[in-house]
Amino acid sequence: MSHQCESQQIHRFRGLPHQSNVPHAHRTLTKRSPLTKAPRFPFMKPTLVVLAAGMGSRYGGLKQMDPMGPNGETVLDYSVFDAIRAGFGKVVFVIREDFAEAFKKGVGARFANKIEVDYVFQKLDDLPEGFNVPDGREKPWGTSHAVRAARHAVKEHFAVINADDFYGRDAYARAAGFFNSLPADTTDEMAMIGYPLENTLSDHGNVNRGICQIDENGSLTSVEEYLNIGREDHGEVRGEDLKSNRKPIPNDSLVSMNFWAFGPKFFDKLEDAFISFLKESGDELKSECYIPTVVDDLIKQQGAECPVLQTSSQWFGVTYPDDKPYVVESIAKLIQSGDYPEQLASTANAPA
Repeated sequence: MSHQCESQQIHRFRGLPHQSNVPHAHRTLTKRSPLTKAPRFPFMKPTLVVLAAGMGSRYGGLKQMDPMGPNGETVLDYSVFDAIRAGFGKVVFVIREDFAEAFKKGVGARFANKIEVDYVFQKLDDLPEGFNVPDGREKPWGTSHAVRAARHAVKEHFAVINADDFYGRDAYARAAGFFNSLPADTTDEMAMIGYPLENTLSDHGNVNRGICQIDENGSLTSVEEYLNIGREDHGEVRGEDLKSNRKPIPNDSLVSMNFWAFGPKFFDKLEDAFISFLKESGDELKSECYIPTVVDDLIKQQGAECPVLQTSSQWFGVTYPDDKPYVVESIAKLIQSGDYPEQLASTANAPA
């Protein structure tokens, strides 16, 4: 499943040229005007669910606590700041119990007087009734399992992000705008924020991405997780599908960076999908259930609709240690352009 889409509205960076030869049908995205102030939602303010349980084996440490801003701000500081000014009312951190105290003191405490904060633990043995962890399994069950960990803490509409990815102000405004456009009694809508693949690669190693396709109305038709995506010596971008087949992937493929918007009923659908996954692959020691796979199944099997929300924000993240200087430089440029204040912590409550 491959996101074949690109837009001239999306900022280019790292010196990559704009590709204009993408078929028109694949360049049609759901467009919404950026929000200039926090919206008034037809229901409770949405919650931001932050997937922060990963330690980052390739990076070697708690990426979520690594300072990136001029005054020691982390990527998470910018994410929560953007969520607050987009109108989100609560943040739920999905973490592991073994570093909970360090995370609460080093990260969560920063937001205690700015937004409602809650924590949930992603536990290997947190499984539906009738399932057990197979002997020898140490690897977590994937992003779907991480989102599932928040099922008791979230009863309202919610967005999902990775803790160590910088998504940009406009991305949160798009998600908030989507929620604001829904009828008050809607509980099962979903949407995805999309970025061009070429803007999300690392110069220092391979990455995993959800590769997507959209229809002429800007809705997602399929999404498939690809692993170990990277630019090879001859310049072609290639990655492995979940069957370990290594394939070429177009530079301008639209990808999911794991920024999703869901209604509260998604947890019920997620539970069904996770049970199906466990029945099929639960005995494997390294199998994972990914959010893009769950969404793809809902689209194909249940006819669900998932608009792809175009964002003008830049995305960047620290997958490898050598990515950090680029992220620090990029944030500095956004501060210089006025997108963010230099003293982030003191202005997180300020209106947009």
